[in-house]
Formats: sequence, C-alpha cells, structure tokens
Amino acid sequence: MRALFRAGGPAAALMKSFCALSFALSLTACGSSNGPFVRPPADSIAGGQKNSPAAAGAPAEHIGSGPVKVALVLPLTQASGAPSVVGASLRNAAEMALTEAGSNDLTLIVKDDHSTPDGARIAAQEALAEGADLIIGPLFAPSVREVGRLAHGADKSVIAFSTDASTGGKGVYLLSFLVESYVNRIIDFAASKGKKSMAALIPENDYGRVAEAAFQQAAARDNVRVMTIEHYQPQTLAAAAQKIAALGDQIDALFIPEQADAMPAVSTALTTAGLSAKKVQILGTGLWNDARVLKLPALQGAWFSAPENGGYNAFSARYHAKYGSDPTRIATLSYDAVSLAAALAHTQGSQRYSENVLTNRSGFNGADGVFRFLPDGANERGLSVLEINDGIATPISPAPHSFAGAS
Repeated sequence: MRALFRAGGPAAALMKSFCALSFALSLTACGSSNGPFVRPPADSIAGGQKNSPAAAGAPAEHIGSGPVKVALVLPLTQASGAPSVVGASLRNAAEMALTEAGSNDLTLIVKDDHSTPDGARIAAQEALAEGADLIIGPLFAPSVREVGRLAHGADKSVIAFSTDASTGGKGVYLLSFLVESYVNRIIDFAASKGKKSMAALIPENDYGRVAEAAFQQAAARDNVRVMTIEHYQPQTLAAAAQKIAALGDQIDALFIPEQADAMPAVSTALTTAGLSAKKVQILGTGLWNDARVLKLPALQGAWFSAPENGGYNAFSARYHAKYGSDPTRIATLSYDAVSLAAALAHTQGSQRYSENVLTNRSGFNGADGVFRFLPDGANERGLSVLEINDGIATPISPAPHSFAGAS
C-alpha cells in the first residue's frame, strides 16, 4: 500500500460522470470527505428522512425499473422494531446515487434486515430469489457473514459496509473505512518524514487491537523501531502515558488510535505526563477528524490520516437539499456502491459484478476519494494526512487521485 501514496500523476481521464473509461471509474465529480465512520448516531429517524417498509417476507421497495437487479440489504429498523436513522440515510443515499447516475439499467431491491443476522439472511434469500445480480450491504458484521455465505452459494458478489475486515473475503468486498488503511497511511507518512523510533498508546478494545496489529506490520515494513506499546483502560491511562514519557528522546513519534469521544481524557493524560506534539510527533487515525479532537491542547501539531473534505461536503449539501436533513457519515458508502453498480451495469455486460471487474487494480473514484477492492475482500483508499493547528486540520500530504504506480 505504501507505493500508492508515493504515486503521482493525474487521475484517469473521464469521458463523463458515472461512465467507465477502461477500468478507471469515476463515480462522482466530487472530491473526498471529511472523516470516517466512528459509530452511528442513536437510531431514530431524523426529520425529513424516508424509511422504506420491509418486514421480512413483506414486499420489497423497488427503486428504478432497469433490467439489472441489485439488492440493497440495510438496517432500516433496529432489532427492537424502531426505525433506524442510519438505515434510512443509507437508503436515501442509494436512491440519490441512482437518480444522479441517470441510469436506466438498474432496479434496486430494498430489503430491511432488521439489524439482525437472521433478518439479513432472510433478506438475502428473498433478493436472490427475485434475481439480484449483486447485493449491496449489509452494515453489521454478523449480518455480512450471513449474506456472504448465501451469496457465495449463489455465485453472486457482495459489497458490504462492515468495518470488521474479517468479514470480507472472496466475493465479499468491504467498502467501509478500515482502520488498517488509516494506520498504513499515517505510519508510512511518518516514516517518510524521518520518524524511526515509535511508541504506541493503545486502548484495550476491539478497535485498539486491530490498530495495534496494523501498526506493528506497518512499522516492520517501514523499518521503524517500536520502543514500547502501552495498553490502557480509562483507569490506567495516566500511568500508561507516564511510562511513555519516561522514554524521553528515545522516541520521535507516538501513535494513538483512539475514538474522538475518548481523546479529551487522552489529551489530559499526555499533558500531565509532559507529552505534546511539540516534544514528540503524535500520530492518529481518521477518527480524529472531529471538532472535539482538533481543539485539544496536547494535539496541536499532531498528524492523522483521513479522507479529504470536499467530496463528503458536496454530497451532504445535495442530500440535504433533496431530503431536508443531514446524512449520517457513512451514507457515502451506499452512494458510492450504487453509483458503481449503475456504472458497471451500463458498461460491463454479463460479467459486470465479477471478481475480475470489482478487483481491478485501477480502482474507482467515489465521494470519499479513490478506492479499490482487494481479492481478500478488504479495500485500499486514497487518504490524506492532516496536521492539527489552532483547532483546524490542514492537509500536509494530499490524497492520491489514482492508483497509478501503486503495487
């Protein structure tokens, strides 16, 4: 992945929006985005958002009337039966993508998985029985596993939204924001700037464990010495920060993969321990692209990796104009997946959603920037590196616009 961020050159030329030129596909004229999915808002319908019907076994909503059928398996309701703002936002973004693509090739079969694996299994069975050539969604990891198993048996591909990389695999491609991409980008960049001796402050949770594994792999690849990895829970955070501070000038960078809502406590612990970005280069992931993090004193001068802002901001403005409410942050995933499905339906023939097409090395360009699917189901994204100063995150290394020259 490192080679991607060294790749220069212009983005692939586009004949027109939403059409493929060879395999370098532009899904939207927008740029990139303003940060990753951290966790969805509370599941309640915001004003102006639509939620489709969809109890298991009930008639599905159909969007469009084209000959190519694509299933949209989404958590339109919670397991409790209450409506889901996340599911509604994903559904609306899909509709918007199909409208903006101007495609007459697709029919979207919208299915509610009720935020459960059983619901996802039933939804996928129904969609496949109705002739779906591709399944987009679901969101939650257990549901992705159920849908992937069924799709594999039917020899159909899935483009899912789980952030759990283990749910991906042959035929199940994750379009989500994966922590591995953030870690690779920020560690590669720091190494390119001469940072060769690092420590890590890792929260004891699932995100931290995934980030730690990616950090160790990236450090080994970049010949970076890892001096220490300190794990912490809230009650041990201060002591962990003190242990890192005791290393003094033995480290030149400190990696902290923490959620935005926990970063104020981390900043306090760093300050108490005498650590700041002025003394050691602090590194983070796209979860920091949050106003609460950008204003924290200890993080002024810190670097983190994230998509750029322009594409999501433009998408959000169009979404608000259409639906009268703001989208959830991950709505671009549904938008990009449907835009891709529409473009491939128009240009690729009967093999439109095959592994060879979906894993093309040139990748695709969506609302959150350039991305490509890997054969193991994971993805690579073109991310920028931003520096925090005076409460503002400013790009210091732009996101690439293509995978030209990438390995």
